[in-house]
Amino acid sequence: MEPIRISYFSDVLCVWAYIAQIRLDELNTNFQDKIAIDYHFVSVFGNAREKLENRWRDQGGFKGYSDHVHDVVQKFNHITVHPDIWTDMIPPSSMSCHLFLHAIQLLEIKGIVPKSEKMFEKATWTCRERFFKDLADISDRTVQFEIAEALGLPIAAIQAQIDSGEAYAQLSKDFDLVKEHTVSVSPTLIFNEGRQRLNGNVGYRVIEANIRELLNNPSDEQSWC
Repeated sequence: MEPIRISYFSDVLCVWAYIAQIRLDELNTNFQDKIAIDYHFVSVFGNAREKLENRWRDQGGFKGYSDHVHDVVQKFNHITVHPDIWTDMIPPSSMSCHLFLHAIQLLEIKGIVPKSEKMFEKATWTCRERFFKDLADISDRTVQFEIAEALGLPIAAIQAQIDSGEAYAQLSKDFDLVKEHTVSVSPTLIFNEGRQRLNGNVGYRVIEANIRELLNNPSDEQSWC
């Protein structure tokens, strides 16, 4: 049986995607070869500073948004955030990091790094963690290459994927998929060729129930419900 394909859209600077990582890990552990997650990026924080300035101007600005993030995180005991998140250091954009991560993804596609090592997933998580816990400016290429070096990834090969335009093509593909599926929330999970979706802070059991329904009711079978 072919694995169920799940399209997962997120932004590396999104606190809800940071929170949701544990749910993806649980899915991969529990379903293993029964599911295949296709990772894509949605540019919620593509223009982070201006977006937050405009949306939080009447709610305390960057400090107001920082307080909001802290309030959100207090409800979860599996993650932490830096006390000065979104105040002392504000990345201008998530897009640079998304491009960097797609370059790593290409290394896996091309076999330059083994897919079995899941370096794309590790790098994505490390970028999130470095921002939320350490307040690192993950939009900065120097910081990105520091992350790559710490993971043992070939920096020259990553830069080559960016210089060739191939990483940009992957990012452009994400833009097209975001438009096609009208994705506006991070994270968003899309199942069943676009017929099912879960947006935002969705609990693990809800995600699991959707997967089990698809496993028990293949697409070529009729379901009464």
